[in-house]
Amino acid sequence: MQKALRALAGAVLLGSIGNVSASKLDAELAAIVNDAQRPLSGLSVLAIRDGKVAYQQQFGLRRLDTTGRGITAPVTPQTMFRIASISKLMTTLGLMKLAEEGKLKLDTDVGEYLGFTLRNPNYPSRAITLRHLLSHTSTLRDDDGYSWPAGAALRDVLVPEGKMWAHDGEPGQYFTYSNLNWAVIGTIMERVTGERFDRLMKRLLLAPMGLRGGYNPAEFSSQEVADTATLYRRRTRDTEIWDSKGPWIAQVDNFGVSAPQDPPGLDKYVIGTNATPFSPTGGLRISASDMGKVMLMLINNGRHEGRQLIKPASLALMFGEQWRFNGSNGDTLKGLYHSWGLGAQRFADVRGNMGGMPSDGRFHALGHLGEAYGLVSTFAVDLKKKQGIVSLIGGFASDPEADPGRQSAHTRAEEQILDAIYQRAILRRRD
Repeated sequence: MQKALRALAGAVLLGSIGNVSASKLDAELAAIVNDAQRPLSGLSVLAIRDGKVAYQQQFGLRRLDTTGRGITAPVTPQTMFRIASISKLMTTLGLMKLAEEGKLKLDTDVGEYLGFTLRNPNYPSRAITLRHLLSHTSTLRDDDGYSWPAGAALRDVLVPEGKMWAHDGEPGQYFTYSNLNWAVIGTIMERVTGERFDRLMKRLLLAPMGLRGGYNPAEFSSQEVADTATLYRRRTRDTEIWDSKGPWIAQVDNFGVSAPQDPPGLDKYVIGTNATPFSPTGGLRISASDMGKVMLMLINNGRHEGRQLIKPASLALMFGEQWRFNGSNGDTLKGLYHSWGLGAQRFADVRGNMGGMPSDGRFHALGHLGEAYGLVSTFAVDLKKKQGIVSLIGGFASDPEADPGRQSAHTRAEEQILDAIYQRAILRRRD
């Protein structure tokens, strides 16, 4: 297994980084992936400098040998990962396009789109809007879950007596990160278009940009299935307890063992009642390479290959500040969240917001983070300086929460990866 986990080189786009810095960065990242005590199953990274891809590299494996058949597969530039909550940012791009088309408005009572009343019973006179949902100030919480099978309807689960309603301030006042917001957002997107969420996002974002993957692996081509990474953790076989000396256990997308299937009960699916089987909150499978294309589109004010995909005004609204922590108006999750736009985190220049990035004003990042099923992901871009970093970690051998960063609220491995990329690929430090 140790040989199998040796870093495997993928295609390198050197750009302006230079051979010396690239080789040193390769070595630094390979050492993190192959740490004897805390190895990672796989890693795919990309850096943008001066509006161009300056570095791209892959390490480790997208498929481990967990069956004893000796079959493994390396991470490549084409490898797609289930990127967890960065999916929210991509979903938001689709929603902003619908807003441009006049299909919805950010400050309308969402009950008008859903076809049923959605009000916090603790603040019944205060409407919940898309702006509240997108900025995590809706008062919806994840306590009753945020995903239901095909055939279920949000109308039947988002009820006044449920546990999903907060008491700490009316909509628009208090920030708490909530996946449930995107269950509602995805369902609204279906309601106003009459299209199933996974296919809608392909039409709005993936197809126009020529991006592979999507929110439903069951509709992937055979090559896309082969290129999808399995996400792993090392844990005991019979429990969910992390065990750094235990076996690698597949957590999701184990397509080397079994082919992807449609969400259960899809024959009962009613468009516009419950989009969660396709996970608008975390279900997008996409490669670091294609995430780099999205990042460059954002840097270029919504243009991709000469075509205006989304208006600059929509992006300015999306990344503009909607909420900022003032000491008492939100839950920062141990210092991780200090400022938020619409479906996008604003990495404020304070400790705990950008992992290994320097908090000295040099990197004004926007974007999103993700963590699920062993994966930890980062999408961070400085639009003004035309710089950015994508990092996709496919699995941890030990509990990342037990190994926090030394200068941030991130995991230590993530902090090290982001700092190494920033120093060598963006600042081009060669020592």
